[in-house]
Amino acid sequence: MSRDIASVARSLPGRLIEGRLDAGTRVDAVVGLDDFSVVGHPAFATLVVAPARAAAAALTAGDERAEALRSAVLVSHGADPALLRALARTGTTAIVATAASDALLVPTLTALLAVDQAAEDRAVTSAMKVLTLAARRGGVSGVVAELAHRIDGWAVLLDRHGQVITSAGAGGLHVQDAMAVALSRPVRVRHRALQVHTVGSGEDLSARLVVSPRTESSSRARELGSQAAALLDLVLRTDDPTRTERLGRAVMIDALLAGGPAAVSLLRQWGVHESSLTAFALTARSASVEVERLVSHWLDELGAAHIHTESHGVVTGFLRDDHVDAVAARVEAYSSAMFLGVGTPAPTDALAGSAAEARHAVESARAEGRRVVRYRAIPTISLVLDRLDDDDARRIARLLDPLRDAAGRHGQLTETLRVFLAENGAWGATAERLGVHRQTLTARIHRIEALLGLSLADADDRTAAWLALRALHA
Repeated sequence: MSRDIASVARSLPGRLIEGRLDAGTRVDAVVGLDDFSVVGHPAFATLVVAPARAAAAALTAGDERAEALRSAVLVSHGADPALLRALARTGTTAIVATAASDALLVPTLTALLAVDQAAEDRAVTSAMKVLTLAARRGGVSGVVAELAHRIDGWAVLLDRHGQVITSAGAGGLHVQDAMAVALSRPVRVRHRALQVHTVGSGEDLSARLVVSPRTESSSRARELGSQAAALLDLVLRTDDPTRTERLGRAVMIDALLAGGPAAVSLLRQWGVHESSLTAFALTARSASVEVERLVSHWLDELGAAHIHTESHGVVTGFLRDDHVDAVAARVEAYSSAMFLGVGTPAPTDALAGSAAEARHAVESARAEGRRVVRYRAIPTISLVLDRLDDDDARRIARLLDPLRDAAGRHGQLTETLRVFLAENGAWGATAERLGVHRQTLTARIHRIEALLGLSLADADDRTAAWLALRALHA
């Protein structure tokens, strides 16, 4: 529901008298005083309509219904002194002095909530269409990621044993809370508004979906979570032959990156006999673009082998050197914004360097808003790095030493800095890529600036930090 007590008071209109219930509490029901016995849901407000004298008498009756009324919201056309005194004495929330008469309040409020519910139903239906599309394109991970986006919160999908299948939003940071709630463990949970939806039932239980929406979207999130769980049940029980294919390609790409004679032999089995290949990395600005399927289509057009894999929306792989320009042209001409990073040609037994270059290039493409960036054409960085010896590169990279963790490794803070700079300082995009809230990202950036003694609002400091990051991975 999107109607809260305050918005109902404004719509009638009427005078809001605050009491036990906060004015921002969502409303889920309206009844007449004669039909009221108990509040339906403690997390929502029940509107109880009554004439002023009857309301005052009911509040001060001293019975069980009087106590229940104090947890509801009294709505009355009247506002006589007896009612106001009873409200003040019992701390009951009320809307009084309404424009509508007592006889018209119940139908007026019922219609108001019905219109609101219809809008909610339309919103849920629209969201489910998108979730279904996400299931087709991204499987289980796609559904969970889109759900987290729709509820403006986070989600964690656990298998029946409590192990993480996937998470989205800031879910990766709250796995322990999700497990505790899903498995009913007797531990303290930081988030009180967690919702648990079972995927399957009884002996067919296959997973548990834990979601944490923002307060204003909790009712819609509950409905979306329930329907998403049913969709996930279908997805988890449907055999996807492409999953095996994608896994196989990912394993083969790892083998190619390891290099050596085994990589050359694998390529020959793959039908690739070239002595050198060029790495690429491709992503799209919009999540609605099926990048991997698009790449496969382009490679089919070129008659090329599908040497690529996808991870977190970025497709990485290798092309024949003479196919690079053809793929770049397709990226430039594509209707939605796409970003292609191209490495330098490398021997087939040593492709890891070209792959790293392609990743750097695609980050530069995203940061600069350019569709195609070739590593060799990044003069401000590559020109500097190519002219540094190992000692100088290490000296520049030492700028980032304060970001190392207790074990001396570069971890969370270094990755946060890299993504923040790659996203050109865009807070929303950076938070989404890292899977954290913007407040968490803000705290990390402030800590990074304090540790490095830099201001990421300053162009020179950003350049120094990016150069250090590139030197670190050179």
